[in-house]
Amino acid sequence: MINLELLRQICETAGAPGHEQRIRELVIDQVTPLVDEVKIDHLGNVYAIKKGKQSKKVMIGAHMDEIGFIVTHIDDDGFLRFHTLGGFDPKTLTAQRVIIHGKKDLVGVMGSKPIHVMTPEERNKAPKISDYFIDLGMSREEVVKYIEVGNPITRERELIEMGDCVNCKSIDNRISVFILLETLKQIKDPEYDIYGVFTVQEEVGIRGAYVSALEIQPDFGFGLDTTIAFDVPGASAHEKITQLGQGAAIKIMDSSTICDYRMVRFMKETADKHNIPWQPEVLTGGGTDTAGIQRMTPGGSIAGAISIPTRHIHQVIETANKSDIKNSVDLLKHCLEDLHKFNWEFS
Repeated sequence: MINLELLRQICETAGAPGHEQRIRELVIDQVTPLVDEVKIDHLGNVYAIKKGKQSKKVMIGAHMDEIGFIVTHIDDDGFLRFHTLGGFDPKTLTAQRVIIHGKKDLVGVMGSKPIHVMTPEERNKAPKISDYFIDLGMSREEVVKYIEVGNPITRERELIEMGDCVNCKSIDNRISVFILLETLKQIKDPEYDIYGVFTVQEEVGIRGAYVSALEIQPDFGFGLDTTIAFDVPGASAHEKITQLGQGAAIKIMDSSTICDYRMVRFMKETADKHNIPWQPEVLTGGGTDTAGIQRMTPGGSIAGAISIPTRHIHQVIETANKSDIKNSVDLLKHCLEDLHKFNWEFS
């Protein structure tokens, strides 16, 4: 159904915010044969451009970066302290492996105070990021041969199939990188100029999308990103946001964007026309590249977003359903092909 080997490569490749070099190289290698032109800007965004018959421009944003950390201190015993690059749930970090990307990659373990020596108050308190350190199993003398302050850190988790799902670190947002690549393979003769942009630094403030939208000044835009699927035991129906296996999510709003109602209607009608399962998404916390695509152009662009339902988001491992991934590719493809057929006048 989907190219799991390509998805594995994309998800497992390192690329913390501001340090997207490896994933960028992979994206350029994959996308170059699919488009008319590839450009890279000063921030590191990758623009994959397919020329259309008309001069209108449509931008699709899929961020390459993954949540990670950065080394802030190496103590006298060789333990690392770090700062986050993007949002983490601290309770999920205990005893997890990470990779520190210095002069060579080194695997470390997130360490914290053992429960056996915690006070009753400490045991009942939620952990904080500052409670953790990284253990490399080396003396300081060995550590500093390879690691220095400022080196990025990513999670260490391979992709596996799990029932109807895929499970890996960095499903957010490598799943969208995969979806954009797979869609560009299928778009042969577009009506409008298509700018597929693999953006940087989304996890620390949508920075790449702001810069690339300013450069492109799109007429239309689509964000591609994961969204919360809180469809698990203990969740009330109104808390779920989305559910795995129920189709691609069409964004109505999140905390940074109220999607253009015309685009929402167009996307729903397109999904129904082509028998693509979909579900609505109202995300009350969190934002995506859609905000930059919508606002960082004179007069704004007509923007919406396809969101991929994801469980365990912003934790050590994340889970998405294979059918939702396939439906997201189908929906984006048909939206790009049918965009010029819709009446975009205000009504």
